[in-house]
Amino acid sequence: MKEILSGNEAVARGAFEAGVKVASAYPGTPSTEILENIIQYREIDASWAPNEKVALEVGIGAAFGGARALVAMKHVGVNVAADPLFTLSYTGVKGGLVLVTADDPELHSSQNEQDNRNYAKFVKVPMLEPSDSQECKEFTRLALEISEQFDTPVMLRTTTRISHSKSVVTLAEPVKGLAEPRLTRDPAKYVMLPGNARIRHHFVEERLQKLIEFGETLAINRMEIRDEAIGVITAGVSYQYVREVLPAASVLKLGMVYPLPKGLIRTFAAKVKKLYVVEELDPFIEELVRGLGIEVVGKEIIPICGELTPGILRKAFASVAGVVATHESPLQIDKLPGRPPNMCPGCPHRGVFYALNRQKAFVTGDIGCYTLGFMPPLSAMDTCICMGASIGNATGITKVLSPEERKKVVAVIGDSTFLHSGITALLDMAYNKAPATVLLLDNRITAMTGRQENPASGFTLMGEETFQVDFPQLIAALGIKHVRTIDPYDLEETMLVLKEEMEREEPSVIITQRACVLIKRDGVFERGTAHGVGIELCIGCKACLKLGCPAIVWQPAEGKKGRAYIDPLLCTGCGVCAQLCKFSAIGAKHE
Repeated sequence: MKEILSGNEAVARGAFEAGVKVASAYPGTPSTEILENIIQYREIDASWAPNEKVALEVGIGAAFGGARALVAMKHVGVNVAADPLFTLSYTGVKGGLVLVTADDPELHSSQNEQDNRNYAKFVKVPMLEPSDSQECKEFTRLALEISEQFDTPVMLRTTTRISHSKSVVTLAEPVKGLAEPRLTRDPAKYVMLPGNARIRHHFVEERLQKLIEFGETLAINRMEIRDEAIGVITAGVSYQYVREVLPAASVLKLGMVYPLPKGLIRTFAAKVKKLYVVEELDPFIEELVRGLGIEVVGKEIIPICGELTPGILRKAFASVAGVVATHESPLQIDKLPGRPPNMCPGCPHRGVFYALNRQKAFVTGDIGCYTLGFMPPLSAMDTCICMGASIGNATGITKVLSPEERKKVVAVIGDSTFLHSGITALLDMAYNKAPATVLLLDNRITAMTGRQENPASGFTLMGEETFQVDFPQLIAALGIKHVRTIDPYDLEETMLVLKEEMEREEPSVIITQRACVLIKRDGVFERGTAHGVGIELCIGCKACLKLGCPAIVWQPAEGKKGRAYIDPLLCTGCGVCAQLCKFSAIGAKHE
């Protein structure tokens, strides 16, 4: 049976076919859909974790119990999970464990462009990299087999293009005959005290040598000999571009990108006259090839920043003598106009950032939909580093400012991000008495990555009702004495409370409570009556445009100032714009 699947869907299918029992993740583009698709296979216990470190620790526990486990996250999530990952390399596993790292070349939805192949080398574990959806499925299965064969976690690296592109996948039945999970005591292997860890380090180095030998004959590392004038070493989606642009070239396609098969690389290099490496981001393969004393062309012509495309590759090889690349398609697609990212119409964060702008706050920001508060016309975010950093940044900056200056500092963080890594930062703020204000934007969901559940939403990934975190109680327990809850649709209250708390000489938290307008569950967000603009009342002051709401557009008129217009199909009736209009031109009854 065949189906057209995205790479993420295929990884989920591969987990099912491989007999995975436990899957855990924190949502992050481009990896999110893996867990969202795994839940259709009810044999797998799938769950969202509060952060990537916890997700990996859940997977480790399942693997120690003898079950196969899959853990998924985006590339920056591995930074959060790195602590247990490095030690897991020493302990090894019992049941197979695969860690999916979804890298994001071109930063489509990320704050950096790191190349996580470097993690495999750093941690000394094998990494597989598929080049289409079929390989996503097959490599997931293979990764679990390698994990058990070599007593190691295995990383599976995808990229945005592989995660979201679709291709034909041949489905198979789940494996049978896997051992049943059971407890086995082996503290010398699993308790990483220094004495045990020293012994296990030798095991890691020996395992790495065995994996290098294994890679020499591994079928997913293969030579495709065609024209021997040029040869290209490549992997992942870059392989697809090489085959499209250089169809006559000989290719060494690497399915396991760490450890690399040195013998196979030498053999391939000897067969071709000119050798190239085509890879996205870092010169990872290129540096190893050069280390073998082999002459190779790589980043001299291939960009180190951004993702590759057939067009970029065609341009790179256009000036190389003796290389014939395919011509560009004669089909010309008109360049689309720019479409800057924006908060949704009715987003409860919009009024908050308008208020921050008006208060001239210095905003330490965080990762979420609200990061768009940086964009004009709201223009109310000054820093953004990583998940949970906003509160720690605010604590640090207040330590160096004058009493008057530090009153301007406000940290902004979302509910899911707060649970991910903001709690400990707020604990530090309370403990060290940092006089900053924290805005906790509670929209009842993990909105930015597609509205996934979290411990504050009251539901699990599997759709089961569960406890719901009580933010005021949690924050009070951390030592914050001043906790206030407001409705962000009430602009006057938002401005007043923000102004009062910014004047306070000790830590305080303002919780804004309004559900995401796109939340999936019924009854959580109720759409209001769409607003309109009174033609005779609007004087063209453009105050409403300062919100940057996509539902509000400007209609110019000949010989006049023009007026605002509200698209009734986009307007959710939140009423924030009506509160800004001093002339009562905006309201639910106007047309």
